[in-house]
Amino acid sequence: MQIDKNTLLNRFSAYVRIDTTSDDRSKTFPSALRELDLARFLVDELLELGLSEVEMTEHGYVLASLPANDGGKSPVIGLVAHMDTSCEASGANVQVEVHEKYNGGDIQLSPNAALRPADFPELLNYVGQDIITSDGTTLLGADDKAGICAIITACEYLLAHPEVKHGKLRLAFTPDEEIGRGTEHFPLERFGADFAYTVDGGAVGELNYETFNACNAHITFHGVSVHPGSAKNKMRNAVTMAAEWQMALPAGERPEYTEGYEGFYHSLRIEGGTDKVELDMILRDHDKKILEQRKEFLLNLTRYMQSKYGAGTVECSLKDCYSNMREYIMPVYEIVERAENAMRAAGVEPILVPVRGGTDGSLLSAMGLPCPNLFTGGHNFHGRFEYLPLQSLQKITEVLVHLVTTEK
Repeated sequence: MQIDKNTLLNRFSAYVRIDTTSDDRSKTFPSALRELDLARFLVDELLELGLSEVEMTEHGYVLASLPANDGGKSPVIGLVAHMDTSCEASGANVQVEVHEKYNGGDIQLSPNAALRPADFPELLNYVGQDIITSDGTTLLGADDKAGICAIITACEYLLAHPEVKHGKLRLAFTPDEEIGRGTEHFPLERFGADFAYTVDGGAVGELNYETFNACNAHITFHGVSVHPGSAKNKMRNAVTMAAEWQMALPAGERPEYTEGYEGFYHSLRIEGGTDKVELDMILRDHDKKILEQRKEFLLNLTRYMQSKYGAGTVECSLKDCYSNMREYIMPVYEIVERAENAMRAAGVEPILVPVRGGTDGSLLSAMGLPCPNLFTGGHNFHGRFEYLPLQSLQKITEVLVHLVTTEK
């Protein structure tokens, strides 16, 4: 099997040029209307390729089917990827650059940005390959437009090769995954898959069936603003209170100091001044009991600071976001083994790693649709140093073809 590199590159480039940055402060769904620009583009493309049951739902989900050609012997398999990109870096006016036959040195993206093996040693795994980047002023969008590209290209290959037998495939491209809302209106019954896979992972070979348990926290510090010239015994500085809160968090339990199964507290965004400061945090852990302990730590810290500064001076609200998919995958572990076999058939050795984050599959699994996660090949998501080896995109496309093939 040979998936054409130029087809993948052209398709991927077309997707990433469409700005689909989601908005974590929006109350609408999808959170940003620009996400629908890609949704409409995909509907047109899927219809042109000849897929069936193509639609965009009232909430912006794109659904489609590739009918079975094996006489109905196989389960209905779902393939899922998300259309939005992270709001942590600009996704507008993405300029795609291809660095052919990477030589192992620094890749200059812009005058002020370079991909360096000294900073990102994984780059050296791709010497001789073609590295796709942005121009260093935006993210690239491989998370998760690489997943969409691989899914659609795999379907295109299967349509062109009817001798490859497969069951019915259901495709779903979702909005707002990056802000934790990707399954909020997911049409589960209409989707109708027996099980599914998100194509939303990292380095080539990665296969995930474990994710974090996740909770978001919003903390408000209420100060008293008084002219600093006459502030003695009157001012209560909310900025100082927020700094005290941050310094009270366990110093070694932040993302920059953790790996593997280690959870963390992460102060994500802070805004305000003397009178009022608002802080957004995320709490993550693979162990649900430890996540509960993290939540209790914040509540205890809130009570302590209220006792110090006065009732109502600190408010903390907690919201659970998703749970570890492991408990939903283990009873049907054969779907993980199916993915492992598909990877090996494509010449890729599976690497089973826990996701230090979540996917749409975390919530879909909890909703009753078991949904492990497959690699896309991308690295450094959510920032301007994001990159995607083109050969890794080829490999995940091959894996998807093997994954859905009936005759093993």
